[in-house]
Parts: sequence; C-alpha cells; structure tokens
Amino acid sequence: MAKNNFRGMPGGMNQAAMMKQAQKMQQELLRMQEEQETKTYSATSGGGMVTATVNGKHEVVSLQIQPEAVDPEDVEMLQDMVIAAVNEAMRTADTEAANNMSRLTGGMNLGGMF
Repeated sequence: MAKNNFRGMPGGMNQAAMMKQAQKMQQELLRMQEEQETKTYSATSGGGMVTATVNGKHEVVSLQIQPEAVDPEDVEMLQDMVIAAVNEAMRTADTEAANNMSRLTGGMNLGGMF
C-alpha cells in the first residue's frame, strides 16, 4: 500500500486531500454560522396573542403582545404565552442550524469535530 494512503478510504484518499476537504468543510461551516446568526425566527402563541422573534445567536430581538392578552387577573397566562413563543422561536432556529449542518456533513456524525 502507498505510504500516505489511509486503509479503507475509498480511492486511497491521502492525508493532504483529506486535510484540504476538512478545511473546506470548516470554512463552509463558519460561513453558515455567520449567516445563521443574522437570520431571525419568529413564533406565536396564544392564537397569535404573543409573537417572539429571536436571532441565530439566541437573543430575543422582538416581543409583541396584543393588548387583549394583558389580563391583570391572569398574569401567569401571559407569562406562559411569552415563554412558549420564545421557546418555539429558539427551536425553529436550532432546527434550521441542525438541518444546515446535516447538509454540510452529508449526514455524518462528526462528534464535535467542528
């Protein structure tokens, strides 16, 4: 077997080619992360009474509450609606990030490599 080939690698991919591929993947990952951080994700709760918008950095950038959602006798319900909307917006951001990562890696589990 040739000196710089990995056993079991299709086509005898050598270390230099593998490193180049990893660097390309890392650059693409950084580009995707930067893009993800600038996007915003919105979600509503309470039938549209509360809308939360977060960015890819998991920062709340907007919170809209319809006036009829404010009931001084039931503050807990409003709190629950805010929490539900924020959490759903965060899940949406996380899901998109995971989908982008899966597309980048071809579904491989790199186990924290990047």
